[in-house]
Amino acid sequence: MKNIIKITTGCFVLGLLALVSCKKETGREHSPEDTDYTNKSFVQVYNGIVNSTRNYVYVDANQLTGAALAFNSTFPSTPSNVAIASGYKTFLVKDTLITSTQVPLSFAEVLQPKSYYTIFLYDSINNPKKKIVQNNIVIPSDTTARVRFANFIYSSTAVPNVDIYSLKRAANVFTNIPVTGVTDYIPYASSLTDTLYVRETGTMTQLAVLNGFNPTQLRSYTLVFRGRYQTTGTTGIARLLTAFSSN
Repeated sequence: MKNIIKITTGCFVLGLLALVSCKKETGREHSPEDTDYTNKSFVQVYNGIVNSTRNYVYVDANQLTGAALAFNSTFPSTPSNVAIASGYKTFLVKDTLITSTQVPLSFAEVLQPKSYYTIFLYDSINNPKKKIVQNNIVIPSDTTARVRFANFIYSSTAVPNVDIYSLKRAANVFTNIPVTGVTDYIPYASSLTDTLYVRETGTMTQLAVLNGFNPTQLRSYTLVFRGRYQTTGTTGIARLLTAFSSN
């Protein structure tokens, strides 16, 4: 009887050790959440490449985007940014469809720690280009929003600079902005619906309109004049004024 008790006790101890061992092993399977952004940069990508439908973005040969990035869309979906390691980075933008005629776009950039960037993709699938802008993201101390303007209209011939006219302000809020020009952010009244017009600089010639612009307080917005200059309408690659948020 004593021998039986000893064996049973031994089995119990071995079982307990095995149980403890399993718990420790399970704990090692879960990586701690990365909350240290000291050496991270924050990036948002806007796709203004006319006629593009399924762009993917790679950083240091690793795919950054999940779903395909279509024309006039952002990654991540707004309002958001993606955190990547700072330093020298190589980028590649391409359509992975075998039959695609889009020319791949590759470039490199040195990203500074704790800095915010917007990568504007523009032009056409035959000649895709990029412009990287470091964003001065400042959270307002009042209830206003912050707004900037980016002119990435596409045309194979020269086109005039543009103004952005605010119906609520009854004045231009951005003036004489050339193609690929990106302004600084300006304070803008929040929770107030406005109508914005794109006009040829110094004229009343209207090129596009954005109805119902109603920025949320404390957020930063980018207005984008995009599409093909010679195409009018409300869909597809028509020249339009659109907006997205970065935070």
